[in-house]
Amino acid sequence: MRHFRPTAAIAAGLLLALPNIALTQGLAAQESPQTEQAASSEPLWAFEESDVPVDPGFVFGRLDNGMRYILRQNATPEGTAVVRMRIDSGSLDETDTERGLSHYLEHMAFNGSKNIPEGEMVSLLEREGLAFGADTNASTGFDAITYMLNLPRNDEELLGTALMLMRETASELTIAEDAVERERGVILAERRDRRGYAQRAQEDSFEFTAPDARFRERLPIGTLEVLETATAAQIRALYERTYTPANTVLVIIGDYPVEVMEAALRARFSDWQAAPAPVEPETGPVDVTRSGETDIYLDPALSESVSIYRLAPWQDLPDTEANRREGSLRAIGYGIINRRLARLARGEEAPFRSARFSSGDIFEDARSTTLSISSEDGEWRKGVLAATRELNQALTYGFTQAELNEQLANIRTALENRVEGEATRNNQALAGAALALVSSERIPTEASYQLAQFEAMQADFTPERILAALKADAAPLDNPLIRFQGRTAPDGGEDALRAAFAEGMALPIAQPEDTGTVEFAYGDFGEPGVVVSDTREERLGFRYITFANGVRLTLKATDIRKDQIVFHIALDGGDLLNTVDDPLKTYLVSTMPSGGLGAHSSDELQTILAGRSVGWRIASNGDAFTAIGGTTPRDLELQLQLATAGLTDPGYRQEGIEQFRRGIANFFETLNSTPGRAYSTAAGAILSDNDPRFSLQPRETFEALDFDQLRAAISDRLEQGAIEVALVGDFDEDAAIAAVAGTLGALPPREADFLPREEARQRTFTKDRTQHVLRHQGEDDQALVRLIWPTTDDSDHGETMRVNLLARVVQLELTDRLREELGQAYSPRASSGMSRIYRGYGTFMLSASVDVAEVEATRAAMDKLIADLRAAPVDADVLERARKPLLEAYDNALKSPGGWMNLADRAQSQPDRLERWFVAPDMLRAITAEELQAEALQYLVPGEAVEIVVLPEDG
Repeated sequence: MRHFRPTAAIAAGLLLALPNIALTQGLAAQESPQTEQAASSEPLWAFEESDVPVDPGFVFGRLDNGMRYILRQNATPEGTAVVRMRIDSGSLDETDTERGLSHYLEHMAFNGSKNIPEGEMVSLLEREGLAFGADTNASTGFDAITYMLNLPRNDEELLGTALMLMRETASELTIAEDAVERERGVILAERRDRRGYAQRAQEDSFEFTAPDARFRERLPIGTLEVLETATAAQIRALYERTYTPANTVLVIIGDYPVEVMEAALRARFSDWQAAPAPVEPETGPVDVTRSGETDIYLDPALSESVSIYRLAPWQDLPDTEANRREGSLRAIGYGIINRRLARLARGEEAPFRSARFSSGDIFEDARSTTLSISSEDGEWRKGVLAATRELNQALTYGFTQAELNEQLANIRTALENRVEGEATRNNQALAGAALALVSSERIPTEASYQLAQFEAMQADFTPERILAALKADAAPLDNPLIRFQGRTAPDGGEDALRAAFAEGMALPIAQPEDTGTVEFAYGDFGEPGVVVSDTREERLGFRYITFANGVRLTLKATDIRKDQIVFHIALDGGDLLNTVDDPLKTYLVSTMPSGGLGAHSSDELQTILAGRSVGWRIASNGDAFTAIGGTTPRDLELQLQLATAGLTDPGYRQEGIEQFRRGIANFFETLNSTPGRAYSTAAGAILSDNDPRFSLQPRETFEALDFDQLRAAISDRLEQGAIEVALVGDFDEDAAIAAVAGTLGALPPREADFLPREEARQRTFTKDRTQHVLRHQGEDDQALVRLIWPTTDDSDHGETMRVNLLARVVQLELTDRLREELGQAYSPRASSGMSRIYRGYGTFMLSASVDVAEVEATRAAMDKLIADLRAAPVDADVLERARKPLLEAYDNALKSPGGWMNLADRAQSQPDRLERWFVAPDMLRAITAEELQAEALQYLVPGEAVEIVVLPEDG
């Protein structure tokens, strides 16, 4: 077993988490690890050398050839499973002449093997109902390549197919020279699409932090020199060196008996010839003695930030009970400091947009302690002064009991919620836990153990002990490394940066005051509402309640996620209130929570509500203002009190507006920073003939927005608008009804229905079909091609289903033609959007990010695809590959609270959505290739699409 323990974060100015490492969470259940260990002098799993008890729900094993596996039977979601195969080698295992070939090899896994011809693997799985897309089935990181399959059914044949494909990937890839050549364009396209200002900033950050480290030169995407010349022989050499049983872990979590899973994997993998794992690669060196250096990195697309940090030697801290205890203590210390920094960011005249203090490992080469500050352009000095003073005060005087109590309340509640919900943890979370054991040697444990350990530490939870643990972990920021990034250089340059840090550390500090506690002011909204209607929708088990004041409530009690409740609150209004004369009328709705409540600021609410599973968010959508979130049965009443207070007594505090305004400059400075941003900036105006409701407004219009304007715009909706509530989850129905009755149901009478606003539902699609060329300021080889046709709204369910399926067909064909055949695009897309809000409005879009030199070829390929779809019915196999994943999605849709909520939300005001649900699968199965051809003939008319091409500014 390789003991390579990857970093939690690389603190290099941006505190960048290592990309694509595909970590997750913990697994374990012993299948006699003592027996397995007898075959090797080295432990197989981290828990074998630890006093931390592994979660007994997992089964561990190793085949005779050295391949390890982790299994767990789990029925959430019922009738499904996930399969993960981790190859414990990534880009760090590459030689200088192989940079990027681990990722290239990941691509080759889908391009032919001994038993599956090139191009058939994806098609095979699509026929089984698995949808494929870029980045969804494999990922390559510094230290691993992970292959991922999510099985929509738990039949043993599908499991056998999935494991057959994993085995083909593990040892049977053909890696033919012609296939390597065909995939080269896709690899280069992905590299091109990922390049940009963020990637360059990351590379500079790595270089400044660890200029001599090997990891800096092993980014998974590789180098052009290698990717443009790589041969099949080179890729095969890497394959044979790293894809070995001893270097592989297979994870299966799902609704199968463990014996079935184990028998299936043994049948597929037992005859894989044994071979050792490669030698653990070097990652460093990182010089932890460096200090006093400064880096200034500029890019027009980067908002301003300063990172102040020091490096220290890496500490080998295996996962033991003692180390967990110390980790808990210092985590609380970091949490309190970051809570203080967040308070500063929320206040009036805030000195920075955000700030954070943290420590993390840089592989096994170093640790880094970092204070990072994000500020408005030109305000870096004010941010540095405030953040360093706050940090210095905390490290000097420590913490108050009130601050500690807030952290402890949040931790205890999170652990208690975890205990209550552990029986229905989903497959994805459990697979993540399994992979975390492999990747970071983090032992998966039961939630009850975690809570018991927390309760046993109560005597340790003192302000003094927390401060001591924090100071023992954090590297002192003496003569630190300082990295600035932004659009323009800081006045005074490097000297000014260092002087600001020194000045901030010298500012007067004082012992913090213990502010005590404040009670939540919103517990009484009047006499509880009276239920005037109580009916059931028997097919889905919904219970429909109407209160005397007009508020409607839909209930769906289900324990598919133990101890979890999701809620949706819809209030009449939404984007339909926006007008040509006032297109930003509702824009600030999502900012309301940052303005707090009448009796409490948003920061006070965070303290008051510590330890409670509640929150408040609201947004403007379509024809309603919507508040969504999750809670527990214990906190449902408080959650509804908070939501009701948010609607009846919003605080409209100035700090909320200031937070909003601090983001405006950066938003407008980056409008054309990438092809995608340039498109989204201009597309609304192009498609709507500059209708202000759908066009980006001038910067000064956003800067003029305030809460007075919002209050005037929506107060009547808050006071009178129809309200519909949906609750889905693990609750007692009568208790839930009582909780709504005492909150939203207790309000004064409201309008009974959502207003139709027919005039506002008018939206036109431009008649201008000329080509529109936009310019972006990103990489000089990046281009974007989009074709957008007008369709219609979704009032005809059958037509909506047919056009949606047509979009899925086009997606498959577009991928085959642009990605696989021409190698021009990494992730082309097709989509249909038939509006439920705007009458007669809908769009059908084709999109591809390509090289500038390939724009015309891409456009021609799109034209040819559309012509083919119009000329003849689509191939039967392509139709089934498009249809089957959609049917599987329907079959699995009601296996989560979110799936149920999709139906419960607005179930009473939009009952037709339920009828559509019942007939949709049969309608989908009945759609024919000829019907899709008819839709293509009707809507995908040559010359009728709006063509938008986004090219480099200097191209």
